[in-house]
Amino acid sequence: MDEKTIKELEDILGYSFREKRLLLNALTHRSFYHENPGVADDYNERLEFLGDAVLGFVIVEHLYMAEGCLSESIMAKAKSYLVKESVLSEIASSLSLGKFLRLGKGEETTGGRRKKSLLADATEALFGAVYLDGGYDNARRLILRVFQDRIRIVLASGAFHDFKTELQEKTQMLFNSIPEYRLVGQEGAEHNKRFTVDVYIEGEKLGTGFGRSKKEAETHAAEEALANLQGKEGVKSI
Repeated sequence: MDEKTIKELEDILGYSFREKRLLLNALTHRSFYHENPGVADDYNERLEFLGDAVLGFVIVEHLYMAEGCLSESIMAKAKSYLVKESVLSEIASSLSLGKFLRLGKGEETTGGRRKKSLLADATEALFGAVYLDGGYDNARRLILRVFQDRIRIVLASGAFHDFKTELQEKTQMLFNSIPEYRLVGQEGAEHNKRFTVDVYIEGEKLGTGFGRSKKEAETHAAEEALANLQGKEGVKSI
């Protein structure tokens, strides 16, 4: 990655790195690192782990200071919603992050620049890199700048509501039964697991969800199941 490309991304981020190596590492997928020995001195998984913690703290701190004295329950649900993979990948897309990723040939040919998991990981890695390079205040400034609209919309709309509880209440009312969640897949390193969960209602699969925890995957599966239930004949609203 040349100086011009680095400068382009720094302009998008609104932050100039003193140590460019940290920025490059944040953008480096393990496939690139292993295929190009000596070109990259690290890949982004450790930075992503750090960035996840920094992001979580910044979001919770901001929610705590928000007007209205949000309850612990609301803060927990809003935070969980805001840091999920789909939101992080949207943040990455808004920053055009995909085009800056350093990927191995396999990831490149299989559409790695558009994969939500890779984009989400790189976003968190960037937050970790800014934290190490410029300290907490700079990391906080970047995070709140890219999240501010989403935080406002989420708090105003209540988009973080509990899909699992809603699905259970709906299925009990309609079918006198409760959803069954089945873990059907997990992959990744211990600190970076990806879970896949299917949800069944009376033996019929109505949703599939993905997440960094089984709970998150179950939540997404419930959300999809609710949408599918809404489209079923005889179900007028959810």
